[in-house]
Amino acid sequence: MPSRIEILQGDITRLAVDAIVNAANEALLGGGGVDGAIHRAAGPRLLDECRSIGGCPTGEARITAGYDLPARHVIHTVGPIWRGGNADEHDLLASAYTSSYRLARLHDLTSIAYPAISTGVYGFPPDRAATIAIATLANLLRGDPEMQRVVLCCFGEDSVAHSERAMTGLLG
Repeated sequence: MPSRIEILQGDITRLAVDAIVNAANEALLGGGGVDGAIHRAAGPRLLDECRSIGGCPTGEARITAGYDLPARHVIHTVGPIWRGGNADEHDLLASAYTSSYRLARLHDLTSIAYPAISTGVYGFPPDRAATIAIATLANLLRGDPEMQRVVLCCFGEDSVAHSERAMTGLLG
């Protein structure tokens, strides 16, 4: 099962997978970081579709077409803002990974790429976020032989290191 989880440093907007996950804000109308990069790369039709959705609460996910991206779909999920660890941030982050994964499977998608949700301007500690991501995804993969590839697409070397340590610590 760990062989279905891949850690990759790169640009998520260039990945040819069934779906890339957007670390979105609740409005789904674009923003900074990976959210802005995905909106720019997908083109203006993504924003038009997102406007028709009407937002997304923290911990949930919504799906759109990928438009000008190599990925066929974008799954928008809203991770929690870090508030010190006592505001259900851990559960909300796990829910963001779970909701986006389940939405992919609901649409019969078999490959998905995730950014490091909530670790940018939302301030979630990257080591904790990586552990939650790997544990949640590994658990989902245990019961799902159909999902062929899960990519943790890391923007920088530090993010790769956090993900690799989490993978080694949780999965050996």
